[in-house]
Amino acid sequence: MYHEKTDGQTDELTEKQDRLNLVLYNDDFNTFEHVIESLVDVCHHTPEQAEQCAIIVHHRGRYEVKSGSYKRLLPMKNGLIDRDLTVSIE
Repeated sequence: MYHEKTDGQTDELTEKQDRLNLVLYNDDFNTFEHVIESLVDVCHHTPEQAEQCAIIVHHRGRYEVKSGSYKRLLPMKNGLIDRDLTVSIE
């Protein structure tokens, strides 16, 4: 559902959608190399950025690897799921 903006009012749905995060979860079967390669290919991270995300996910159990609208994050979520990574949009 979309709301029309009128007279300077903000679109609450759009604002909420723009604040969503793509969250990557740690698992016990994917290698660092696979996670890094996936983040570079699917999320367009630099290799350094992808490596840092992988390390954080390993230590914290989860990490917000990308933020944006649902429409922008959904293809990335599906791409990471296709690579057997565990992700969600929150």
